[in-house]
Amino acid sequence: MSEVQANHIVITGRVQGVGFRPFVSRIAHEFGLAGWVRNRSGQIEILAEGSGEALTAFKNALLMRAPPLAQPEYHHVSPTAPCGRSGFIIEGSEADDNADAHIPPDYFVCDDCLAEMQNPAERRYRYPFINCTQCGPRYTLIDKLPYDRPNTSMAGFELCADCRSEYDNPLDRRYHAQPLACPRCGPSLIFRRPGYPDLRGNETAIAACLESLRKGLIVAVKGVGGYHLLCDATKPGPVIRLRERKSRPHKPLALLVPWRGKNGLELANQLADLDEAEKQLLRSPHRPIVLVRKRAGSALNEAIAPDLAEAGIMLPYSPLHYLLADGFGAPLVATSANLSGEPVLTGANEVESRLGRVADAFLHHNRPIRRPADDSVYRLIAGKSRPVRIGRGIAPVERKLPFRLERPLLAVGADLKNTVALAFRDRVVISPHIGELDSVRGMHVFEQVIADLRQLYDVSPQSVVCDAHPGYHSSRWAKKLGLPVIPVFHHHAHASALAGEHKLDGQLLVFTWDGAGYGQDGAIWGGESLLGSPGCWQRAGSLRPFFLPGGDKAGREPWRSALSICWEQGMNWLECPRDTELLRHAWERRINCPAASSAGRLFDAAAALCGVADYSTYEGHAAMRLEAISGSGAEAIHLPLLKNPAGVLISDWRLLLPFLLNPKVSAEERGSVFHASLANVIAVQSKAVREQHGITRVGLSGGVFQNRLLTELALSALAKLGFEAYLHEAIPSGDGGISFGQIIEAGSKRPSALP
Repeated sequence: MSEVQANHIVITGRVQGVGFRPFVSRIAHEFGLAGWVRNRSGQIEILAEGSGEALTAFKNALLMRAPPLAQPEYHHVSPTAPCGRSGFIIEGSEADDNADAHIPPDYFVCDDCLAEMQNPAERRYRYPFINCTQCGPRYTLIDKLPYDRPNTSMAGFELCADCRSEYDNPLDRRYHAQPLACPRCGPSLIFRRPGYPDLRGNETAIAACLESLRKGLIVAVKGVGGYHLLCDATKPGPVIRLRERKSRPHKPLALLVPWRGKNGLELANQLADLDEAEKQLLRSPHRPIVLVRKRAGSALNEAIAPDLAEAGIMLPYSPLHYLLADGFGAPLVATSANLSGEPVLTGANEVESRLGRVADAFLHHNRPIRRPADDSVYRLIAGKSRPVRIGRGIAPVERKLPFRLERPLLAVGADLKNTVALAFRDRVVISPHIGELDSVRGMHVFEQVIADLRQLYDVSPQSVVCDAHPGYHSSRWAKKLGLPVIPVFHHHAHASALAGEHKLDGQLLVFTWDGAGYGQDGAIWGGESLLGSPGCWQRAGSLRPFFLPGGDKAGREPWRSALSICWEQGMNWLECPRDTELLRHAWERRINCPAASSAGRLFDAAAALCGVADYSTYEGHAAMRLEAISGSGAEAIHLPLLKNPAGVLISDWRLLLPFLLNPKVSAEERGSVFHASLANVIAVQSKAVREQHGITRVGLSGGVFQNRLLTELALSALAKLGFEAYLHEAIPSGDGGISFGQIIEAGSKRPSALP
């Protein structure tokens, strides 16, 4: 008989909320080991006794056979004296500090639970809250760590005898599954339609919801991280009513598509031309909304994504979404239940009071949502999926920092598409998408998410990083916090986000193109190329600036940008939709006409001049419509490259004007040439900077590079010139990545960052 030995093992990484302790217990029993496992300070601590051969096999299995949602790493392994234990148990968690905590996102329903939910012989047949250690909500129900049931919003649901038996059985897949529930002891549904009696009970409520959807009603449905507004996507009537009531005339609406066929994509394939990578992403555990090309001749309602070549679709991810989508049998609109730009709503009272004129009915459940998490959104660019928005299933996102902080930092991001980031030691945690901060609710959720991250990770920031723009809501909030404030310029944060994501050392050139950001000279930037590295950027290139009539109004009214670039060249735009005499006088006197080098506003101008969009009802509206009509293969107009007195390379767009104003050329051709010309600007500036500074690496960051056509044209041009090019893969290129970039930029500058 082999001599009994013992090991003390500490494992870190993502091991909270992914069934890791039950997994450890199961393999310990498999190898005949005695001892215990427990949560401690966000880590997993194990004491295992047995033969040397069994301990070796056990240690290998901890990483090699870890649950699919786990990301374990060995922190410490050491021999210790055996104590003659018998059996292996899961001990109660030790709550001292959460410095090594890893908060998991919310997970989709796993295949085992899905099969069980569809089996009439199972007691959880058609139960809309089925879950196990490998699936179900996490981030949106955790109150505090350690991740145990009393520390979640499930604490109020006492386990029935059958669920308790599963929870306590080391061989059951629900062993210590914290959100565990069944129809007898778990959450339940209620259907409410004003003027009618409430309908309680899961099957009754689901049937009423489906009947309402078939009648063309709009139903607000409570999901995992908030409510969705659902309606029939196959008929124009419900979609148009939803748009009218929500004051959302053009912005694309996401679709929830039923799982059909062996791979689940049978119906999705009828609606869209899916790339293999898009298919994998749709079926991935993250279950994001994926922006995909509409299939020509499909039954997809044009009102879903008017005048765009793409639509956003997702497959069901929660048991309730499966039941509703399957029961309806056709695509459903599934858009966030919120007022424009605000965070998604999470509570029954607030959704009924704030969206009572939008939704005809409500499907509530009584599992509390502790904090909102909107759906993640991805788009395939250059053969890889790129995040447009990080949320449910993805966030909070954790990254290793390229340096070590002596003091924790909080970054409060931008005012649009806001996320926040908390950094400590060599780690940074990026929140899910919060939204716009120009509303009371937006600021409330912003403050709540910051407070929750501080509490969950037990980290108190010693400094706060904000955008250098003095008028941002986030910047003003940061200055009231009472901590040292580190301002970071908007485009420096974009560049640093890309460098930090790819852990790039040394000099590189990053094009930071977006709608608007506060520049170092106090002007509106948005078409910059920055040379250097985090903490040390200099402006190497830009676009010829122009003056925006009406200031911020130009972002909502592309005709203003179009007028400005025409007036700059002494040309008239005869198709302008407005009387502009007074505006011309203001522009000539530079009254409320700030200078801007914005690529985003230049795209707006081109869209208006091509007759594609005079007004934008959502951010990026005009540029997205221009991209939708444009194609690759057009010949670029070579734009002059000059140096301004500060030595900055300036690409002059004025040669584009005669072509953009030519009515004899189709809008499609004009749009295609415009995209090709802007991609060529990137190549020409990169080549010029290489000749002067020897750089070989080029990055693309900023919201403009969510434009697939422009980005792929630019990458192709850079490749032909021999450049190594970088795009975002895990962090949004738009303002959702600003908080991460602020951490990288500030941490690289400060003495508390130790390389």
